[in-house]
Order: sequence, then structure tokens, then C-alpha cells
Amino acid sequence: MSTSRRFCFSCDLKDDSQLMTEYKAYHAQGKVWPEITQSIKDAGVVDLQIYLTGNRMFMIMEVDETFDPSKKAEMDASNPKVQEWEELMWKYQQALPWAKEGEKWVPMEKVYKLDW
Repeated sequence: MSTSRRFCFSCDLKDDSQLMTEYKAYHAQGKVWPEITQSIKDAGVVDLQIYLTGNRMFMIMEVDETFDPSKKAEMDASNPKVQEWEELMWKYQQALPWAKEGEKWVPMEKVYKLDW
């Protein structure tokens, strides 16, 4: 029996083709800074994927039983490399119109599941 959980989030990229190309280059296979990948894994994330349509992104995050969103936020806030990455990514990202102040990735609500 799997103990993993799934979280889904959305965020927009700035609607600029050059910036979108740069953003995708930073996220190409083997291009994300190793410290970022390690911080994600250290938090209990076992898989993370980002999809893009137009300038809207969708992130799927599978986590194990050790994952705690509050602990992950604390870990990120105290990690200078993560903060550097997040600042760089904000050059490309923009908040969704309904995002709370300072919220980048907005949690998504599950509204359908095949086997419900």
C-alpha cells in the first residue's frame, strides 16, 4: 500500500516568449541546480513534475510520509541557494490573479477522480 500523497499547484509565467524559453532552459533535464533538487528530495518529495500550457504552469508533487509543508517552507527560507533560485525564478513567474500576497504556487483543488 502506497503512503505517498499528491499535491498540485499552479503558477503563471510572464507572457513573454523569450522569458518562457529561458525558464524552460533552467528546468531542462540536468539543468536545475543540484542544490535545488537535493532540497526538494530532503523535504520528502519523491517526484515533482511541472507542465506548461500557454503561460500557465501546473505542478504535480508526490511526497512521502515525512513531508510537512510547513517544515519545507522553513527549510527553504533558511537555505540561501533555494532563496537565490526562487529570486531568479521570480524573474520569469507571476502570481495568479487570485493568489494571496506573496504566494507564488497556488494549491489546486481536486474536483474529479476517475474511481470516485
